[in-house]
Amino acid sequence: MEDAARSLLEFRHISKSFPGVKALEDVSIDLRAGEVHAIVGENGAGKSTLMKILSGAYQADEGQLMLEGTPVQKNNPKMSEQLGIAMIYQELNVTSELSVANNVFLGHEPQRGIFINKKEMERRTAELLDSIGVNVPPYTLMKNLSIAQQQMIEIAKALSKNAKIIVFDEPTSSLTETEVKELFRIISDLKKKNVGMFYISHRLDEIFEIGDRVTIMRDGKKISTSLIADITMEKIVEGIAGRRIENIYPRTPCAKGDVFFEIKNLSGDRFEDVSLNVRSGEIVGIAGLVGSGRSEVVKAAFGVDPCRSGEVFVKGEKAPGNNPQKLSRMGIAFLPEDRKREGLALALSIRENSVISALRRLNPLGVVRRRQEHVTVRKYVQDLEISTPTIEKLTKFLSGGTQQKVVIAKWLITQAHTFIFDEPTRGIDIGSKSSIYGLMDELVAQGAAIIMISSELPEVLGMSDRVYVMAQGRIAGELDRKDATQQSVIQLAFSQKGE
Repeated sequence: MEDAARSLLEFRHISKSFPGVKALEDVSIDLRAGEVHAIVGENGAGKSTLMKILSGAYQADEGQLMLEGTPVQKNNPKMSEQLGIAMIYQELNVTSELSVANNVFLGHEPQRGIFINKKEMERRTAELLDSIGVNVPPYTLMKNLSIAQQQMIEIAKALSKNAKIIVFDEPTSSLTETEVKELFRIISDLKKKNVGMFYISHRLDEIFEIGDRVTIMRDGKKISTSLIADITMEKIVEGIAGRRIENIYPRTPCAKGDVFFEIKNLSGDRFEDVSLNVRSGEIVGIAGLVGSGRSEVVKAAFGVDPCRSGEVFVKGEKAPGNNPQKLSRMGIAFLPEDRKREGLALALSIRENSVISALRRLNPLGVVRRRQEHVTVRKYVQDLEISTPTIEKLTKFLSGGTQQKVVIAKWLITQAHTFIFDEPTRGIDIGSKSSIYGLMDELVAQGAAIIMISSELPEVLGMSDRVYVMAQGRIAGELDRKDATQQSVIQLAFSQKGE
């Protein structure tokens, strides 16, 4: 092991198998005090399994976990926490009905005798939140916070335990640019305190900004470990995918047709007087800071959330308000940001999820035609290159990229013509991102229309024909592809903010 004497933590020759799957094979990685060690790889590469062995959620079949030179025997989550290891997962681990303070100190609440010292807990929570630049009252219920705010509370929870090893698993997936900068400041401070950090992210630009070393994993194996200063973005992408990806954002020039979907003067709880449209053969991006109202607008337009005023038109026909079922029957597909909770039924199979929105079309007489379902789903599994041994596999066991493809299959089967993608590649690896972008390009080339909301500016700029930029619940501006740059988008995103 490279410079093992200075290692805070070591994975030595770790292997782990599940029924029919070799999740990890002979993986050796170390973490040094005061460093950020980035772990990158496609979904299913073994990153999460390795970290779950560190957390004690899994036990390694072979190999040894060493903490400051001492073997860790029969690790479990409680022991891991006691050893100073904190995990910040991409999938938020919050208790929605409890307050922020209760979540931050859950399981290690300050006591006054036999009772929880609520006042002290809220005071310490307020200090922690202030240290990471989060302006949320400690007594606020978690269910009333945005995903971005909940993510920052998870970070505060880890800091409350004075951890010497912190694992960040996609911590910026729902954060604004300002919040990301604040997180990176916190990470920089932790490095100065000799805290060692594993950092898992599909946003490779972040790796170069804060990482010291990077380990590439693929198919359960460690491919390489390098100093950030000694490796390029191209080499990391090639190592992750196992192949050279020439064009991450593929766009096929195609003619723009009629307006398929239009929002006129729509107003709701967090947005006001929003108008936009998308044509056949076009991808329209909606950019802006988290909290600017992007997701709220499309949810209201699709009927998921209520709106106060305004109109929605599908191919020139006025759509009924607050009725997702009728919108979907008119050819509108909505792929939500939180695909696990809002886009899929994880306990159901690929087949069941794929046909759930098209049962009426597939079974017009009300009689379930199972054979027809199988034929239809297998076609889309093949067309979308969904990696699965069987269409009866439960979606909870699929990678993020594969789950997103199942959501797309679900809406393709309905024969939708307009697709609303809310954060289409959130938490998805670079190889799967490229695949999703290719699918989007194919859809518009075939005459579909796409509205895409994304917090990743390179994604918005790389895929959009036009970009609407939102700020404080309003459209701050509209940019053609040739005029849309990072600078122009950011300038509009902040245009209605205070000086």
